Amino acid sequence: MNKRVVILDYGSGNLRSAERAVARAGAEVTVTADYDAAMECDGLVVPGVGAFAACMAGLKGVHGDRIVGRRLAAGRPVLGICVGMQILFEKGVEHGVHTEGCGEWPGTVERLEAPVLPHMGWNTVTVPEGSVLFRGLDADTRFYFVHSYGVRHWELQAGPGFTQPLVTWGEHGVPFVAAVENGPLMATQFHPEKSGDAGAQLLANWLNTLP
Repeated sequence: MNKRVVILDYGSGNLRSAERAVARAGAEVTVTADYDAAMECDGLVVPGVGAFAACMAGLKGVHGDRIVGRRLAAGRPVLGICVGMQILFEKGVEHGVHTEGCGEWPGTVERLEAPVLPHMGWNTVTVPEGSVLFRGLDADTRFYFVHSYGVRHWELQAGPGFTQPLVTWGEHGVPFVAAVENGPLMATQFHPEKSGDAGAQLLANWLNTLP
């Protein structure tokens, strides 16, 4: 039976391309803001485009921050994409405005330092050993990015009884976090739904992690 995936609809765009891509990867997909559906599905996708503050406001408007927190507390998978990854961090800073994020990971989303912004187009990433999301993909595989902000410093440190998440890095002017694999919580700064065959493989890899 196909895995049931909800694309969380909280007013952020890009929902239909994400829906089509996840469906092509083999899932039964619903786009909705319904609390119960988002809680009960096998996997939840949190997309996001635009400003950090606007995405957080939309997410809170449908209790998405609570949905993400409760799913993770129960070990239920969540995948964040683009700004949907950024809002999982502690805070975002845009034009001097500080906005509180979901706080699942410590860290700040801030403007990249690069000659040209936004970072738009295809780029490679540096994947850590043991990655599940990038399984079967070559080291020179390119993914599609559209962003001017990112997490430039990974702040979560390993401790006793704690396994360090797997962090994938990209570079545009400065290094930035391109993906994270942290148990049931995974996320990508790039758009797998716009990344052709590579993105399709990554989404299929994520679906294979769903219980």
